[in-house]
Amino acid sequence: MRRPTITDIAERVGVSKGAVSFALNGRPGVGEATRARILQVAKEMNWRPHSAARALGGARAEAVGLVIARPASTLGVEPFFAQLLSGLQAGLSAQSAALHLLIVEDVEAEMEVYRDWASAHRVDGFVMVDLKVRDPRIEVLEELGVPAVILGGPGKHGSLSSVWADDRGAMLSVVDYLAALGHGRVAHVAGLPEFRHTQRRTRALRDRAGRLGLEEAVSVHTDFSDSEGAAATRALLSRPRRPTAIVYDSDVMALAGLGVAGEMGVKVPNELSIVAFDDSVLTRIAHPAISALSRDTFAFGKQLAEVMLEVIAEPGLRRDVKTATPRLVVRESTAPPGTWQED
Repeated sequence: MRRPTITDIAERVGVSKGAVSFALNGRPGVGEATRARILQVAKEMNWRPHSAARALGGARAEAVGLVIARPASTLGVEPFFAQLLSGLQAGLSAQSAALHLLIVEDVEAEMEVYRDWASAHRVDGFVMVDLKVRDPRIEVLEELGVPAVILGGPGKHGSLSSVWADDRGAMLSVVDYLAALGHGRVAHVAGLPEFRHTQRRTRALRDRAGRLGLEEAVSVHTDFSDSEGAAATRALLSRPRRPTAIVYDSDVMALAGLGVAGEMGVKVPNELSIVAFDDSVLTRIAHPAISALSRDTFAFGKQLAEVMLEVIAEPGLRRDVKTATPRLVVRESTAPPGTWQED
């Protein structure tokens, strides 16, 4: 998509290029009404001061943008994102590219940043995370015509590239394992329901539970925070027939759930098995250590960077890269229901 120039603005307003230059640079020589009209048109066309010069020179920004619409307080305690960002930056740095990271309040603000950074040519492309059902960001990135790679899949990315792991397959492996241990009531403390990976995990649990004939399989949605993870656990364990196993969508929530179980006198794994969807140092140092779906998140981030750089180098290239499915690492937090173990 061609970036707007001063000439484009002048033609739209019906004035000379000199008048546009005066107005955009705050110089005298143009009436206030005309100045206001020029500034309004420039805003509508997403024009920015340096974009034209950079476009004419063919220079790259040597940077990739990542805008995340999640609470900063939640992201700050998630080892998954820390490892992902480390790998992403390492992969970009190998090609002397920087990572521009911004955390915003919602998707509308995220899309506005896309428009601003693209028109100002601040970045050469975008990495998009937290893919949603009927995600409006895909259309915005396609309209901007900038290289973009989505973390998430499979499918429904429009013309954009993607790097993804099989969340459904990973969840199926957990449910199969818990069922083999004899668990018939399995709960899922999930993330936000609008995230596509949350829906894949939720459906995988429901589908497999039906096939295996489990007594109950329920998903409870949260914002991924430790506080909501704890609240969901407390509600589940307060039921007359509480679950015998809980799968958490993050290591932080699993650790919070373990704490609530201890608070309520529910022994893990004697009376409750716990599995985390992300593995980290948190799951390994907990007592008991938490069974978790493990993957090399740093390498995941590096692979994301490599695909991003490929797409920047070859405009129009579309990649759909499936990475290794997270594998279940069994630790002390899972056992057959009702198993007595000495403290």
